[in-house]
Amino acid sequence: MSQTRIPAAFIRGGTSKAVVLKRADLPEDETDWPVLFAAIMGSPDPNMRQLDGMGGGISSLSKICIIGPATRPDADIDYTFAQVGIKDINVDFSGNCGNMSSAMGPFAYDEGLVIGPRDGEAVVRIHNTNSGKLIEARFTVQDGQAVVDGDLEIPGVAGTGAPVALDFLDPTDTAGHGAFPAGGVVSRVDLTDGRCIKATMIDAAMPSVFVLSNEVGGDTTVLPEEIDANGPLMARLEEIRCRASVAMSMTADLDAAASRMATPKVAMVAPPARYSDLSGQSHAPDSHDLQIRMISAGQAHRAVPVTGALALACAAQCEGSVVAGCLPDGADPLNLRIGTPSGIVSVGAKRDAQSEKISAARILRTQRRLMDGFVYVTDTRLHDTN
Repeated sequence: MSQTRIPAAFIRGGTSKAVVLKRADLPEDETDWPVLFAAIMGSPDPNMRQLDGMGGGISSLSKICIIGPATRPDADIDYTFAQVGIKDINVDFSGNCGNMSSAMGPFAYDEGLVIGPRDGEAVVRIHNTNSGKLIEARFTVQDGQAVVDGDLEIPGVAGTGAPVALDFLDPTDTAGHGAFPAGGVVSRVDLTDGRCIKATMIDAAMPSVFVLSNEVGGDTTVLPEEIDANGPLMARLEEIRCRASVAMSMTADLDAAASRMATPKVAMVAPPARYSDLSGQSHAPDSHDLQIRMISAGQAHRAVPVTGALALACAAQCEGSVVAGCLPDGADPLNLRIGTPSGIVSVGAKRDAQSEKISAARILRTQRRLMDGFVYVTDTRLHDTN
């Protein structure tokens, strides 16, 4: 055959979609994975559409998830996430996708990879190999299958679904350089245009950098397309991201930081203000606690990555952070309401009173398997590394 076929499922998790593969169906040598994953997604594509693959031309639709047996005793499965470039074949394994994390427990349960009740609540402990952290997924099962119908509505997804509760346990220090790798809750970043901006660089669920929108010339009330079209702003945010990567000891220099697209993520934050989301719905200032516009793989995210929302919630627990400074009096850190381009997202983080360490961060998502069978890759693409 001129094509290679691989068993696969196509699944929506939260506001993302991904091709989900089993570790046993992939090459043993993991150095072969990047070219394969880029081919599956239809990358590289200078037209930014990925028409010759499973990708959808934006970062939230250009993802691969790999499920395999657990490699640590306190987990039920291993889960590896890959963010696939669109214009190029850059495949980044440095961070997790929290949205797709919501689908990993139900997938493992439905595939018989874990043992659970036939009816009731299933609990799957997921070892995310990207971060080395555990995620505890809780969801309802009926007649031996994960339930997908329910009443939970999440911004950015039409309709409702069954909730999946995700607890990201001990979420800080995913990269091994501490919760605040740059050395403090607030750092200063000097930019080439002469600006000196404040940033909170936190590693919680995912390494993230939060800056005030008014300090970088941005606006958190506008939609993603307007942010993407603002070339100087996007270049400024990318410079911040790259400089933060070096300051957080994630990369050795700015060139290495530029090639590592998935982490850290950079986001603009601001206090509550009236804005309209992608559906046209207007949100009053008292409907949310702060606003966020996060950049993901070079594009303004259409909602907010789950791991980005969790990092935001963790930063909100830290006095003096850029995020905490945006919160109104009375904001509840266990139920933080975030204004995103797709609506209001609720997320929370818990801080231990004695150690002051963030012990867990939680969010509710929905998920649904859309299709399964085989994904096909041409032999030409597998050997084309341009």
